[in-house]
Order: sequence, then structure tokens, then C-alpha cells
Amino acid sequence: MDPEVSILVRCPAGGLARGQVQAEVSGAYGRRALPGEGAVLAALWAAAREGRPRLFDAPKFRLGGAGLGPGGTPPLRLRLGLTRYRDFVGTNLAARGPRLRARGRGRGDPQAFLADPLGVGALLATADGRLVLLRRSHHVAEAPGKLDVPGGHPEPQAVAGGVPTASLRCEDLPPDLVVEEIFASVIKEIRDEVNLPPETLSPPRLLGLVRNETTAGRATAAFFVRCSLTAEETRERYEAGGAEAHESTAVVFVQAEELLGPGGPWAELCPSAKGAVTLYHEVGALL
Repeated sequence: MDPEVSILVRCPAGGLARGQVQAEVSGAYGRRALPGEGAVLAALWAAAREGRPRLFDAPKFRLGGAGLGPGGTPPLRLRLGLTRYRDFVGTNLAARGPRLRARGRGRGDPQAFLADPLGVGALLATADGRLVLLRRSHHVAEAPGKLDVPGGHPEPQAVAGGVPTASLRCEDLPPDLVVEEIFASVIKEIRDEVNLPPETLSPPRLLGLVRNETTAGRATAAFFVRCSLTAEETRERYEAGGAEAHESTAVVFVQAEELLGPGGPWAELCPSAKGAVTLYHEVGALL
């Protein structure tokens, strides 16, 4: 396995549908803050925003744990708390991230002091059997210039029923709607980043969860989605520009076998994309 990524959860063959995933949302799964840390986080956030004015702070779901039933059977249960993107920049993405992880490991939980916002990523297949990758812009905070799958974050605010961001609590987030948002966010990210209409996309199948070891173990839910458009039609849609076109500079199409073969683009992939590809080859045999 590539040292940049580790598999946290491997779903059964064929992946999991929306109805096979459950969530528990609780403040018990939030990050443990360190005394006097506020000034450090504020300084790191200010530095990150220099030259990247599109970066903005918002609540995110924090992955506190996950597990399948006995024998690796569904449902998959996600244990989620709340965190913020600003804290992600100041913990997982910061130089202090590995130290925070080591400190947590000494207390029995390597991720205890890390923001760990749950990301989503989709290995997207076109109608003619090509997989879709995006070349990340140099204006993004994480892995600029790398090849990635379409993805982002599910948004707590989408299920909060109008509760103001500043007062958002775990109690405001119905678990069923949280799972629905996690699956829906995959489609929204493909729509916004690749400019594909949702009606051209299949319901997402969850392949598993991976940890990015280059960002202190930040977790991503890896999905598989089929598109009814060909690679050329997908390229035309991408080049027309979507709502988040600024996050990437090019679309790249590859065959599945190219991603793991020698001389392929593996070394250029983001860790989370490496995890999605690995799970696709291990779990996606029935897709």
C-alpha cells in the first residue's frame, strides 16, 4: 500500500447504497482543543488566506470513527461530530499536524487534536469506460497541481434547517439527513467541478473510507459514480465551466488499468484519489 494513504473502512464488494449507511452525530466526536490554541489557529488561517481569497471558513462534519457490522456486513455506521475548515487548516494541513497526531497517539487516539473534516471523493466513469481526473489548481489549499477525483465536503449547514452557523450544534443535525447530505454532496461536487447535470449521474456507491497520511490522517469517503455521457461529451461540459471551475485547470481521462500500471499517473494522484482508486480495484468488481 502507498504510504501516503491508508484504508480505514473497506466496504463489501459492489459498495454500499444510501440505505446501507447510518450516522450518529454527537458532540462527543468533536476535536479536543488545546489550551491557548486560538491565537495559533487564527495566525495559521490568516497566513493560508494570503493569496487565496476564495478560502472561507465553514462548519464541517468531523469523522470520529466508523465501522461495519459483524463480519464486515452493512450497515456502515459513521460517528460524526462538528469541526471547522479553519481548524483543518490549522491542524491537519499545518506543519504541527504530525506533532498533534503524536500527542493524541500518546493518549490513545491519534486524531484527538485534529480537525479531521470528512471529505468525499468520487471515482467517476464515463459511458465509454474512461475514469475522470481533475488537475487541481494552484489556488487551492490542499495538494495544488495534483491529479484528483471530483470531491469536496458534505455541508452541515445543508441539513441544519436554517439554524445560524454560529450557533450550529450536533443536536440540530438529524442523522438520516446527514447521511443523505453525504451521498448528495458527491453529486453536487461532480456537478460543480465537472459541470455535469445530476440527471446524467448514477446513485453513488460508497467504496469505503481512506485516511490521507500526508495531512495527519484526514478522512475521505470514496464513492463510485457512473455518467451517461462519453469522455468527449464530458470534456465539452467541463470546458464550458461549472460553479467551481476555479478549483481545477484540466480534465484528464484514463483507463482503470492505467492508474495502477507502471508509468501511469499514480505518482501524480492526491492521496485521497489513490485511496479511491485502490478501493475501486478491491471493492468495485461488481460495479
